[in-house]
Amino acid sequence: MTQLPEQDLPPGRHRLLKEHLMTEIAHTGEAPARPGSRWLRPALSVAAVATVAAVTFTVLPSSGDAAPRTTTVAAVLEDAALVAGRSTGYDKIRDDQFTYVESKTSSVKIGRDGKRVVTPLHRREVWVSVDGGREGVIRDGTASREVSYPTYRPEVFPGQLYAGYDYLASLPTDPDAMYDRFREKVSLTVLMVDGASPVVLERDYALFRAVGELMRDGIVPPAQEAALYRAAARVSGVTVDEDAEDVLGRHGVAVAREDAKLPFRVEWIFDRKTHQMLGQRTTVTRDYGKYRKGTVLDDAAIVRRAVVDKVGQRP
Repeated sequence: MTQLPEQDLPPGRHRLLKEHLMTEIAHTGEAPARPGSRWLRPALSVAAVATVAAVTFTVLPSSGDAAPRTTTVAAVLEDAALVAGRSTGYDKIRDDQFTYVESKTSSVKIGRDGKRVVTPLHRREVWVSVDGGREGVIRDGTASREVSYPTYRPEVFPGQLYAGYDYLASLPTDPDAMYDRFREKVSLTVLMVDGASPVVLERDYALFRAVGELMRDGIVPPAQEAALYRAAARVSGVTVDEDAEDVLGRHGVAVAREDAKLPFRVEWIFDRKTHQMLGQRTTVTRDYGKYRKGTVLDDAAIVRRAVVDKVGQRP
């Protein structure tokens, strides 16, 4: 088979071509698919690739160093999936252990007087039972005591955030199946922090939000983590911020999804070099009830993940 002379491309154009192709593939995937093959896999001929390459190169300047950077949702999430899939994970993890996630976070809470309070940046730690058979603990730097929560119940997945590693390992590794699993079971109702009536979220927004919460507060096995990112790439309405910043000031690239009716926007921030998740943020995009446009409901930066022998233990 004749191959394109990739070695002759100027620096930077390999990446742009890849992202352009990812975008074309994602757009094609929005068309109705045949039963049994809804997850589109590229099968482009050399001629088709050459045509796309020709179009792409027409709009690029002659100097590779001056090439503009363009980033797509598909490319960001595929990079994250590739890194996750290559991870060695926790091969020797035991059922009686706990996953540990430490983050720096700030959020909106309700004080004893009923007023909204923005908590200062503080440490938050989550311990989750690997086999789901033991109580987990949340230790929040702004709370006077730690909070225990019951063992995980798979029948309500993914409404409960703190899923055990063993259960997550039982989820599909195929992106289609993972997407269908979340779309079927995701909870559309969410409670507001000001005690107002529950609100009903758009399904794709709720799906994107639920996937992000699992990534933020737990450790997902490599194959399932890769499938989650690829499933998230199917969610409609996701956008890219090419210069995002987490609550610790670390810069990266973000993908974000806003609810179609309610002014809530969830953002996942990734390191541009390692493609690992740095943190997440939820903001209000327009004035809504007691909330003003730009209010940050939740801001979290992931600091470290580990596996420990008992609840409350730090690595």
